[in-house]
Amino acid sequence: MFYSILSFIANSIIWIISTTGHIGVGILMAADSCNIPIPSEVTMPFAGFLAHSGVLSLWGVIVAGTVGSIVGSLASYYLANWIMQYRAKHIWLQRVFSDHGVKIAEKWFAKYGNLSVFVGRMVPVVRTFISLPAGIARMNVVSFTLFTTLGSFIWSSVFAYIGYMLGEQWQVIEIYFRKFELIALAFVIIVVFFIIYKERSKRK
Repeated sequence: MFYSILSFIANSIIWIISTTGHIGVGILMAADSCNIPIPSEVTMPFAGFLAHSGVLSLWGVIVAGTVGSIVGSLASYYLANWIMQYRAKHIWLQRVFSDHGVKIAEKWFAKYGNLSVFVGRMVPVVRTFISLPAGIARMNVVSFTLFTTLGSFIWSSVFAYIGYMLGEQWQVIEIYFRKFELIALAFVIIVVFFIIYKERSKRK
């Protein structure tokens, strides 16, 4: 069931890019950076393959992927900012985004914000959601945009180039990254629980 859903998503990505070209690449990467789990490990290599075939431009693909990532990340960042502004007025928001959780995010991004965003933009799963805690912690938007741009450019360039070099064999990389995504997800869950446990221990 899980892999059937992934196959459907992958086929949808291929259809969108084949139909809309560079614009589709930008839209898909924006969605991926705005908390919608659309695997860029499919988007960018396939777009790179189309560049290899002469259908798209390699630099055009990289720029579209980078710009789309920036737009989606900023949308997610400002969504988190908006949530924080209205949080005091709505009890359900206070329950979802507790004072303790917000403080953890603020402390973390005060110390490691730039590095977290830069590295987070290049880690599967994390790159999709890293903008939310950054927005919740009210990270400086100029720094957020700068390090998002750097991380997104590297990610988009690497995967587009891999697709470009692999040509018709571009789907090989998707198989490996499906497994890596599960590992990354498990790692994120462990880290989150560790941070919460550590903070609660300090409070006690």
